Amino acid sequence: MIHVPEPDAPAHDRAVRLLAIRDEDPERPWRPLGPWWPQTHPALVGVQDVRAGGAWLAADVDTGRLAVLLNRAETLADPSPASRGGLVLARAAGRRWTRPPRTHGFNLVDVAARGARLLQWNGIAERETAIPPGTHMIAHDDLDDPATPRIARWLDAFRSAPPAAGDAWWEPWLDVLDTSAGLAATDDEAIVRDNRPHGYPTQSLLVCVASIDGDGDGADVRYGELPEPAAWARVRLRPPERRLSP
Repeated sequence: MIHVPEPDAPAHDRAVRLLAIRDEDPERPWRPLGPWWPQTHPALVGVQDVRAGGAWLAADVDTGRLAVLLNRAETLADPSPASRGGLVLARAAGRRWTRPPRTHGFNLVDVAARGARLLQWNGIAERETAIPPGTHMIAHDDLDDPATPRIARWLDAFRSAPPAAGDAWWEPWLDVLDTSAGLAATDDEAIVRDNRPHGYPTQSLLVCVASIDGDGDGADVRYGELPEPAAWARVRLRPPERRLSP
């Protein structure tokens, strides 16, 4: 879920707002939002994939850059694809890759003070487009794709619940998630998901929200873990760890 302000929005409403839910195999180890790359990316915080070393979401909170990645259904015809997590770190650090990625397909949302862009890779071709002003959903296909059941069911609800004023701007979006949790996590229209019946080991594990200031004054990123896989609860969203765990 992402909200991009209008170009002429008032000063108090120029932030790009984002809410992201992570689906992953619960057996795959990960670290919470924190500064896990002191040697290679000391300015970044993110949710680290311990196995491959990259991130699903990462941000430079001082400069106001953020990148978050979702898998696409397409796969690369490569016997040993690279991890997608390194691409997230590169974009959050403001860098671009110069060759086609040797990875499985992805949707990567790249956010900065100037707005947001969607980078898509299907294993054959890359596409990069600006995300227009407004409230949008993205999953494993295209932006606001009506063929994605959860988008068809819930996009209008999110658009009718704009971010609130004040520090807890994400609360109206959590209200929509509260309502969506009335569906079984295995339902095609569910947002908080258990994908095992669909042939994938992934389940919803955590939620992140981010606000990227439109005047270039940085980003506020927060994180919360669900009480158990695929079980929605209104968890406390906390800022990143500021030091490495021993």
